[in-house]
This record gives sequence, structure tokens and C-alpha cells, in this order.
Amino acid sequence: MTLGFCVDALLPKARGGGQLRMGLSRLSEGEWLQPDPDLAARADAFDEWPEAVQLTPEAEAPGRELAAMLGVNGALPEAARAAHEDMCLLTRAKNEEIYRLIGAAVAWPTDWRPADKLGLPLRALHAPIAGYDEQLATGVDRFMATLRPGIIYGRCNWFIAPTGARRWLAEGEPHEQFAHVTPDNAGEALFVRSERQTLRRLPETNAILFTIGVHVEPLGTLAAQNVAMLARAVETLVSGEGDRRGAPAYADALTAFAAERTPPC
Repeated sequence: MTLGFCVDALLPKARGGGQLRMGLSRLSEGEWLQPDPDLAARADAFDEWPEAVQLTPEAEAPGRELAAMLGVNGALPEAARAAHEDMCLLTRAKNEEIYRLIGAAVAWPTDWRPADKLGLPLRALHAPIAGYDEQLATGVDRFMATLRPGIIYGRCNWFIAPTGARRWLAEGEPHEQFAHVTPDNAGEALFVRSERQTLRRLPETNAILFTIGVHVEPLGTLAAQNVAMLARAVETLVSGEGDRRGAPAYADALTAFAAERTPPC
């Protein structure tokens, strides 16, 4: 399997620091979505946060195509309730060369609100990511334009969060969010959040489906090699990216904790 379904399995495939990259892996149909989703947790997540679902009229047809693929009645909201993954739909209008977000069913976002992103083109969607426009935008645009139906790609990323909640909407400044974290408690107070993302084109409507499977674990439960990777990565994030992730507020505690967990040579 090229991408697993837990943080320890995902981190070796994730970018560390340095230059941005897509880091795509080809997936089979059987590797597309988590095979044993907690559907009760998904239902609760959507019920308690109604703004998780944001739709334009253009999302109706591809949403129904997606739901049919998953064997459920309905459209995008019902499809996302039937899987572990949050789901977004993007299409390109006939008079445009850019893809826009036309529908989102995102119960467990990583510090963003679907209503703020609906209708935006790809570059605007990724605007908060330092270096995206210069290092990655052209390649992503080319990938989206050439993606063929029947092919599935996956990738993963990581974030350090002060909470183990699957829905993370950061409130306050990073130094406030991470104020309770010390080298001694970092293993329990810091949480590693990895998004297992997939991309595929729907064959009938030609829309692109972007799924986001969120996995969260306390730092101290991870393999020593992964903890060491994270400590190195926070020191080599591209300019501005570390600030966006709040790294200055937790980097010292993470580095000190990793030093205690460094695997033998």
C-alpha cells in the first residue's frame, strides 16, 4: 500500500521542510478511501457544524455522480457522510481555464472554513500557503488539466496542533494556543495532524473530486523516526510557512522532545 491510514504510516510519505511539492502517489481503487469509517462520528460532525456543507448549483450533478459511485442516495453531503473523508468538488467553466471550488462537505477542516473558499480558483484557495504561487501553482494547474478519469492520486501533509480534535479552527495567536506546551509535556500536549488527500476525475461530469482524510495522534505515540523528521522539518519550512503554522510557538518544545526520542544509529 502506497499510503496508509494513520499518522505513523503517512508521515514517511509527507514532505518535510524545504521547497513545496505535490508528492503524489498513484493509488488503486482499493486504496482510495478508508475502508472502515466511523459513520456515527461523521454524522455527529456534520450535524453539530452545519456550515461544513457549502454548495453552488454546479455541484449538484457531480455530487450525485459521486454519491452513486459510493452506493448512497443523494449528492455531495450524503457522499461525505458515507466515508471517513471530507470531500470537495472542483470544475472548470467553459469560458475559463481555471478550476474553482463548487462544493465542499468538510466536517473536519484544518483551520479553514468552507464558506470562505466556495467559488474561489485554485490559486486563491491556496493563497495562505507561503511559496505556493511561486513554487507549486503552475504544476498543480497542469496536473488538474491533464488528470484523466480512472486514475487516482494521493498525497499527505502534516501540521502540529494544540488539540486532538478532528475539527481544528485555530483561535487566538499561536503563542496563546501553544502556551501550555513545554519540552516535558510535548508528547501529550502536541498533536500531529496528517491529511490523507486524494484526487480523481469523475468520468461523467468531468469534475475533479478532492478528498481529505484527517488523522490525528499525540506526538508521543509516534515512532521516534517520525518525531525526528518533524523536528527537522519545522527548522526548514519555507519563509513565512513556519509562521503560518505557528512553528515559533512550539518548535523549541518539539525539538527538545525529539532529542530525547532520537533513535540509535
